[in-house]
Amino acid sequence: MKARVYVTLKKSVFDPQGKTIHDALRSMGYSSVVDVRQGKFFEVELEGADEPSARARVTEMADRLLANPVTEDYLVEVERA
Repeated sequence: MKARVYVTLKKSVFDPQGKTIHDALRSMGYSSVVDVRQGKFFEVELEGADEPSARARVTEMADRLLANPVTEDYLVEVERA
């Protein structure tokens, strides 16, 4: 079973890389871009797990290692078998 974890900075945390990308896109003529937030993506493959237990394990991994709960939010998606 595969799970995906999307980690982004919390809205209250300044994102200098996102700001740089935003400014570059606007200078390239993409004037409709209002904001850019950058983040991290993890794909975790688990053996022998059903969907609820896979979600619980990957959520635990995100809480403990993949995301910093002080500055980051995350979203876990589990691919249905």
